Amino acid sequence: MVTGPGAYDKFLPEAGGHRIQRIPITEKRGRWQTSTITVAVLPIIEYNTNIKESDLEWSTFRSSGPGGQNVNKLETAVRVKHKLTGIVACCQSGRTQKRNKDQAFKLLCSKIYAEDMKKSLDNSNSVRRSQIGTGQRGEKIRTYRFQDNIAVDHKTKKKVNLSEIVAGNLDVLRQ
Repeated sequence: MVTGPGAYDKFLPEAGGHRIQRIPITEKRGRWQTSTITVAVLPIIEYNTNIKESDLEWSTFRSSGPGGQNVNKLETAVRVKHKLTGIVACCQSGRTQKRNKDQAFKLLCSKIYAEDMKKSLDNSNSVRRSQIGTGQRGEKIRTYRFQDNIAVDHKTKKKVNLSEIVAGNLDVLRQ
């Protein structure tokens, strides 16, 4: 987690796939090793998701990485699944289960928010696409003929004075 003024805006361009190519020290024949990671940049927001505890499925496991006996003996890593959406969040960066649980819940809320925003954006894009159509001639709404000073509404088949439309009087089309 990165915090600070403008952190989200600074890291947003980092979202996407990253590759690391290197020759490991242990490689005798000089072969390249490629590692790939994908990065998602999500804002940590106070999003009122109204998540009920009964909608969550918690599980714990042993952390991987450094930490000595603490990670070998205790199940400090936390995974939380939102049953309604199937969205999962994991955290194993903290030394305590409580801290990892809090972080996992915040991450889950961010993922749910991002999914809601994506659905909202998809809906608005589909509405926009349905409104603009494909640009075919048969999809015309209105024709503006400046040489004749006429505006033709193709739904109502009404012809009106173009100068009135240009002046902002769209009510003439609806009378």
